[in-house]
Amino acid sequence: MAHDCSHPVIAEGVYPFDARGIAKRFRHAAIFGALSALQPGETMRFCNDHDPLPLLSQIHAHFGDGVKMAYVQREPGAIVIDFLVTA
Repeated sequence: MAHDCSHPVIAEGVYPFDARGIAKRFRHAAIFGALSALQPGETMRFCNDHDPLPLLSQIHAHFGDGVKMAYVQREPGAIVIDFLVTA
């Protein structure tokens, strides 16, 4: 069953972030700000309409091993990624 970001079922410490509703020119700044606001052990559940491969490289370059990434859903038009802050 596909994840529906418009109706998130989120566990404690997991915060939804739906990038589809943010103007493209502000998305990366908003994403980096949201990740920076998380405490170790918290997760941002990121929803997008495309696989953000350049963004993932930028996140890794900026946060290094301090942010772990795992795909929850990876289908055309429906990408959901969990970003876990570890440090």
